[in-house]
Amino acid sequence: MAEENSPESETAGTMESCTVVIPCYNEATRLRVDAYEAFLRSETSRGISLLFVNDGSLDGTLAVLNGLRTRLPEQVSVLDQQPNRGKAEAVRKGMLQVMADGHAAVTGFWDADLATPLEEIRHFRDLMTARPELHLVLGSRVRLLGHRIHRQPVRHYLGRFFATAVSLLLRLPVYDTQCGAKLFRITPELEQVLAEPFHSRWIFDVEILARYLAFHHGHSRELGAEMYEYPLPEWSDVKGSKVRPTDFLRAFGDLATIYRRHLAK
Repeated sequence: MAEENSPESETAGTMESCTVVIPCYNEATRLRVDAYEAFLRSETSRGISLLFVNDGSLDGTLAVLNGLRTRLPEQVSVLDQQPNRGKAEAVRKGMLQVMADGHAAVTGFWDADLATPLEEIRHFRDLMTARPELHLVLGSRVRLLGHRIHRQPVRHYLGRFFATAVSLLLRLPVYDTQCGAKLFRITPELEQVLAEPFHSRWIFDVEILARYLAFHHGHSRELGAEMYEYPLPEWSDVKGSKVRPTDFLRAFGDLATIYRRHLAK
């Protein structure tokens, strides 16, 4: 039994309901269905549901997702986006659907390959419940003693170079913008952030932050007070990732576009 002053007991009666978007493209053979089912059937998932967005997959992904929904109809929903429009639009449409449904107080997105374990959703959500001033919780792949962070060396160092550039551009001390594990409190501000398609296909995570920053009129300290970077205890590169080292070159081009559209005022 949890102690009376434990974080679990403090938030048990006031947990924020949370629906997380899982974008999927050609994931029929990679989707860890057993892991999803085990999580959703566990006490850890209480108050948490998942919205899978099939992004115009050409394989059997939609059938796999519909099967999961049939087995767990109270916790799983599926949005079929046709044709393929990319991860950014799948995430945006999914989060807009969550807000339109009106059942959740928190939404966000999670990589389908489960590089970040699903169990961390609860920790993100409980943090937002305990600290109502937080509007964004971002997973951060910080290599600390006792943490199991496994990244390919090339991707790690390219990522650190890119993250430093983003931090300087946004004037936010953000360590990791590209981790595919993020939660957002549902607010009118979030609705405006997602109102239009993203201009960036590769680094829409950065564009989300830039749009928030624009609403704060460039005051990074105000935005920083609403954000929290959660150092993940576990994260692993998964074989079959659709991100390639050459995508970092495209990302810098997108970064310039984001700056012109949202911050160069």
